Amino acid sequence: MDFLIKFAQTHESFRLAEIEALAAVEGVDLTVIDYSDQSPLCFVRLPSAEAARKLVRRSVLAQSVHELWGTGTTLDELHDSVKERTCHLWPAYKEASFKFGIDSYQGARSNGQRLSIINSFQYLPFEGPIRMSNPDHVFTVFELWPYDSVPLGIENPDSLHFGRFIAGSSRDVILKFDLKKRGYISTTSMDSELSLVTANIALAAPGKLFYDPFVGTGSFPIACAHFGAMGWGSDIDGRSMRGEGGRKSLPGNFEQYGLGACLGDVFAADLTHTPIRRDGRIWDGIVCDPPYGVREGLRVLGVRDPEKTPWLIEQGIKNASWLSLTCFRSPDFVPPKKPYSFLAMLDDILVFAAETLVDNGRLSFWMPTANDEEQEIPVPAHPCLELVVVCVQVFNKCKDPILGPIS
Repeated sequence: MDFLIKFAQTHESFRLAEIEALAAVEGVDLTVIDYSDQSPLCFVRLPSAEAARKLVRRSVLAQSVHELWGTGTTLDELHDSVKERTCHLWPAYKEASFKFGIDSYQGARSNGQRLSIINSFQYLPFEGPIRMSNPDHVFTVFELWPYDSVPLGIENPDSLHFGRFIAGSSRDVILKFDLKKRGYISTTSMDSELSLVTANIALAAPGKLFYDPFVGTGSFPIACAHFGAMGWGSDIDGRSMRGEGGRKSLPGNFEQYGLGACLGDVFAADLTHTPIRRDGRIWDGIVCDPPYGVREGLRVLGVRDPEKTPWLIEQGIKNASWLSLTCFRSPDFVPPKKPYSFLAMLDDILVFAAETLVDNGRLSFWMPTANDEEQEIPVPAHPCLELVVVCVQVFNKCKDPILGPIS
C-alpha cells in the first residue's frame, strides 16, 4: 500500500533519517518512493495501515501519515487517479461520518476555491454525515505550489495528492520537554526537539541502555528515557550534574517528567579517564553533543607539563585518584585539567564506541563542520563502525553542526 507522510518543514535533512530509523525500531518494511528536502510530503510503501501507524507514532519531525488515494498534476488528473486506484474501497466508507480538508504548501486558495475543489469529489458515494469535529474519516487534498506562488500570482499548483488520514505523530511531545519549562538547564542544554530526534535516530527503545559521556544537564538521556531506554551519563564537571540539588539537578529533571525509573546513574569522569570497562559491550546506544568552541573550553583531566608541577599529580592521586577513576575522595578538591584537541576527542569517541557498543548499536553525536578559521572538519571514521547517515543543520551563517549517527 502507498502512503503519504506529511512532515514539518523544519530540520529537513533529519526527516528521512528519523523515519528510516523508526522503521528499524518498529520492524516495519519501509520503501521510500519519492522524497525531497524541498517538500513536506514523502511518499512511501508500507505493508498496511497498522504499519503506517507504528511508523509515525513516535516521530518528532513527521506530522501525520495518510493512505494515498490519488495523485496528479491537475485536478482532473487527480480525480482520474482516485477513481482508478480506490473505487474498490469506496463501499467501506459509504455510511461513515467524514470531512474534507485542503492543505496547500507555498500557495493559497480562497474559501470559494476550496469549496469548489471539495465539491468536485461528489462522485465519491459517501452517504454518512459530514462532521467537522471527530469524524470517522478525514480526507485531505494536498497541494504543492511553486515557490513564491502568491506574490507571483501563480494560479495552479505543481501537483495535487489525495489521502485518507491514518494517524498523527508525537510532535506535540516537543512542548512537554521544552527547555523553557525544564527545572534545570545550562547554556549548552540541547534543544528538546533535536534531542528527541537524536534519540530516535539512535534507535532508543525499551530494554536498551544508552550513555552520554558529556551529559551536562541530561537532555539526551531524558530523550532516550522518554522512548523507554535506560539513560546513563558522565561529565568531567560534576557540578553540571549536581546543580543545586533536588529539582535543580540532573536527577531532578528526570523526576520532573516522571522518568526517574529510567535513570541508571551519572558520574564524574572524562572520556579519556573513564571507569567504564572497555572489555565488554554494554551500550545499545551512545548519544552526545561533544563540547567545542571557545565557550566550552575543551579540557581533559591532567596537567600541561608533569615535570613542572609534580606536586599536582601527587595531590591528585592522594585526594581524587583522578588518574584512574576520577572519583572524588576530597569533596573540595578540584582536579587539574589540560587542553584537549577536538579532533583527538572525536577519535576517542569512536574508539570508545567501537569497544563498548553492542552489535548494531549506534553512536549518534553532534559536531561542527568547520572550525573558527572556516576549515572544514571531516566526518570521523573507524574501521569497526559503519556510517549510517549524516544530517546537517545550518547554524547562523557559517557554522553547520552535523549529526552523524554511526552504527
